[in-house]
Amino acid sequence: MGALFLGAACVNAAMTVAGTAATLLVADRLGTGWAGLGSTAGVAGTAAGVLLLSRLMARHGRRSGLRAGALTGTAGAAMATAGAGVGSVPVLLAGMLLVGVGNAAAQLARYAAAEEFAAGRRATALGAVVWAGTVGAVGGPLLLGPATGWPGRSGWPPLTGAFALALACLAAAAVAFALVARRPPVGSEEAGLAAAWPLRSLLARPDIRLALTAMLTAQVVMTAVMTAAPLSMHQHGQPMGMVGLVVSTHTLGMFALAPLSGRLADRFGGRTVVAVGLATLALAGVLVTGTAGSAGPGLPVALFVLGYGWNLAFVGASSLLVRGLPSAVEARVQGLVESWSWAGGGAATLGSTAVLGVAGYPPLALGAGALVAVPAALLVAHRRRAPTSSAVDQGAGAGESARLDTDPVSP
Repeated sequence: MGALFLGAACVNAAMTVAGTAATLLVADRLGTGWAGLGSTAGVAGTAAGVLLLSRLMARHGRRSGLRAGALTGTAGAAMATAGAGVGSVPVLLAGMLLVGVGNAAAQLARYAAAEEFAAGRRATALGAVVWAGTVGAVGGPLLLGPATGWPGRSGWPPLTGAFALALACLAAAAVAFALVARRPPVGSEEAGLAAAWPLRSLLARPDIRLALTAMLTAQVVMTAVMTAAPLSMHQHGQPMGMVGLVVSTHTLGMFALAPLSGRLADRFGGRTVVAVGLATLALAGVLVTGTAGSAGPGLPVALFVLGYGWNLAFVGASSLLVRGLPSAVEARVQGLVESWSWAGGGAATLGSTAVLGVAGYPPLALGAGALVAVPAALLVAHRRRAPTSSAVDQGAGAGESARLDTDPVSP
């Protein structure tokens, strides 16, 4: 599991550094209005990458997919470095797309960690790998200063060094993922059954439907509110130091308590942790509304709550995707859920600033927080059927495996 943790931390550092540098470079070349293109390309690469890598994992095992993703991201970082060096935005964006594929490997690494443990400890293992995001998201930006210093002394654009740092981090992640213990490959029959299993039947499973809806909603709510926060603060004359504090506290909320979230999911169940996460996200929307534009500690606290609400929903929903199905089918479902989640986050990134310009930050935060009503309704429906479903859920793994063997294409 140490290799998975190290690989995920390196990829998170690379994605944070490359995304920051891409935003600055695109803004410098095309103007502030297009600054989000670099990060959007990375998100698009992640959304596509989780689908492609999960299919590879379903056939050839987790290690193959993780290694392929990290190597693709390394190639992308090299391309982005070259694009920064010659000042080519198209080359940079193509590189960021591939860096996103590398990030997809880090997103799927938590499921690989969960597979190494018994059912009662899987969410804890999953949360530990999510916590690796703290190391990357905090440690990576701290190296931006030194990384952008040496290219200037060599006659290269300063931001070239940031992409070179991302390249080094992704190369290190590729080495780490290559050290992941190899598990027996999935049999061709099981892989074929997983590919043939109808999507409608998979989404009909209550836990999968809840995980998809909760993770997608949490990603949209968190991304929309957080993307608009620095711009809203700037409009209210907040100093850059306060903007940095808000971003740091939000990142802390997103990742630092992930091991606790995993333990809670193992102790009380993924659905319970998802419910607490959704309630926390709704509370964060109210808190942000009441503190927007203020100079005190209110907004940093509100955005910490937002980050931890996302973490609870994210870890709780993820824990629902590591039980009850054969490994090849799980890999396919995990890729699908991750892809939709990242696509939703990309849409929220683009849409939040537009809503901010039209309606302002408080309505944006309230509207985003209200979205949790959708997965909350699914939770209520699940609890109403709980007396009749508990026995079914306990035997879902064996029953579903048998059904896969006998009728893989039935609805």
